[in-house]
Amino acid sequence: MPPAPLVNLRGVDKVYSNGVVALEGVDLAIREGEFVTLLGPSGCGKSTVLRLIAGLGERSAGTIEWSSTQHEIGFVFQDPTLMPWATVFGNIYLPLRVRGVNKAQARPRVERAMEQVGLAGFGNAYPRELSGGMRMRVSIARALVAEPKVLLMDEPFAALDEITRFKLNDDLLQLWAKQRWTVIFVTHSVFESVYLSTRILVMRSRPGRVSSEISLPEKREPSFRTSAAYAEQCRTVSARLAEAMA
Repeated sequence: MPPAPLVNLRGVDKVYSNGVVALEGVDLAIREGEFVTLLGPSGCGKSTVLRLIAGLGERSAGTIEWSSTQHEIGFVFQDPTLMPWATVFGNIYLPLRVRGVNKAQARPRVERAMEQVGLAGFGNAYPRELSGGMRMRVSIARALVAEPKVLLMDEPFAALDEITRFKLNDDLLQLWAKQRWTVIFVTHSVFESVYLSTRILVMRSRPGRVSSEISLPEKREPSFRTSAAYAEQCRTVSARLAEAMA
């Protein structure tokens, strides 16, 4: 018998105070160690699902069940949302400071998080001195410093140039392979979803719900991007997305 899902959404609705029905009857189950991507057009509720899983909003109906009460979550937003007056170290230290961890105790964890995302040696830099890709690395390190079991990522690479995006995709996969967090990732990009995911959940337009899912073999080499298998899987996912938008 397969293990119970780490998090299970059943019949989840979300209706905003202005009457907009963002989600209707969302059912999805995420297993531990998966890299699951929510894929769909703008306005289909992908980010809303992520925020409900994180506890950053109230659902209107349905249930969200965790298999354990211990489910530390890290959240990476589309905008890095860094404090401009704080250094890289200070921005990454923030979640630990909020928890009452003093700087001396936190330093090894902050430095480890910086090293994980390729920012070793940048602890004294300020956000204004960094490129867009490096600012996103700070945001990811800030999510990792609390050592989460679940990493929620809301279109973190959408605003970056293609070369930087490819590099961060590769770095993220390497980290995931080592740490084996559970990742729930939101994107508009078919190409990104196929490259990153072990499973893609395609969402239909408002009111949002999961219309189909595609399981993918694990592939962790940059050369996969130029393979025939990648092109074929992108065609399959594109067709599912077109059906969801029809």
